[in-house]
Amino acid sequence: MSNEKAIIGCIFGTAVGDALGLPYEGLSAARARKLLGPPERHRFFVRRGMISDDTEHTCMVAQSLIESGGNVEVFARRFAARLRWWMLALPAGVGKATARSCVKLWLGIGPSKSGVYSAGNGPAMRAAILGATIDDVSKLLEFVRSSSRLTHTDPKAEFGAIAIALAAREASRNENVDANRWLEVVSRSMSGDASELLELLKSAVASVATGQSTSDFARSLGLERGVTGYTYHTVPVAVHSWLSFPNDFRKSVIAVIECGGDADTTAAIVGGIVGARVGKEGIPAEWIGGIWEWPRSVSWMQSLGMQLSQAWPNSSRAPTVNPIAVIMRNVLFLAIVLSHGFRRLGPPYS
Repeated sequence: MSNEKAIIGCIFGTAVGDALGLPYEGLSAARARKLLGPPERHRFFVRRGMISDDTEHTCMVAQSLIESGGNVEVFARRFAARLRWWMLALPAGVGKATARSCVKLWLGIGPSKSGVYSAGNGPAMRAAILGATIDDVSKLLEFVRSSSRLTHTDPKAEFGAIAIALAAREASRNENVDANRWLEVVSRSMSGDASELLELLKSAVASVATGQSTSDFARSLGLERGVTGYTYHTVPVAVHSWLSFPNDFRKSVIAVIECGGDADTTAAIVGGIVGARVGKEGIPAEWIGGIWEWPRSVSWMQSLGMQLSQAWPNSSRAPTVNPIAVIMRNVLFLAIVLSHGFRRLGPPYS
């Protein structure tokens, strides 16, 4: 598989998973089935889908990689600058840790000290693009740690991001996905006490081997009401869905959305991993075509992926977006999100 195919597939896979999962965010699996039906098409706005912070962060990471020239310190500065302006554009649903980190960045605190102690899934949601782009494991780990620590300093958030980045690397660079090979690389890459996550990942691998569904696996972790934003919930469930359907984008994304909870993030993560393997051609065309976005349009994301694949590890000028257009888009996005919130106040109830 070419680097270009993996990178573009990862970006589109993240966007599609994010857009499909977004209407289901925060709902239990049972309520989601009654209220929305199966996640087989876009349901955010008139059979169209829009992206959230999961995809936006992935795009900002890609832009920063293009400009980094392979230098992790340049990457951190460019990503930090983008996060500052991203926060000013009034994005909906920002995680608390990311919001606090952005405030610290605006106060002049550098990217090496802007993170806050949190084990949220922010670093994991933007990690797949790093694994799809960077082949060398030691280099990959440098960038994952930099991306993670910019907003989250709890080692658990970093460990989760490492697992996802290495999953995208495994998916995009091997003829056959080998769960045990991936798990061994993950184990060697953890610096610190990652025993809890490693046990959870081993349980996910063992569960897939027995044929257990991702929904049943999530319930076995006590996530009957849905997958939470805690990275040690998000990452094992996402890994289970990926390993259950490593070559089938449709089934992998649907399986993780059907677990309920933080469905846009889990689907974005799984979509990024599987998309890195199957490429844009392996993602249902109607799902890509159903994304209704501006200024980060489908064509813009295509250009972003192509430029990253051509530039890395050299430095180049990254595609940009009009900040005024982003604010206008975010106002509309917030209005649609609020309409979903009001709809959830009514029946049917689970």
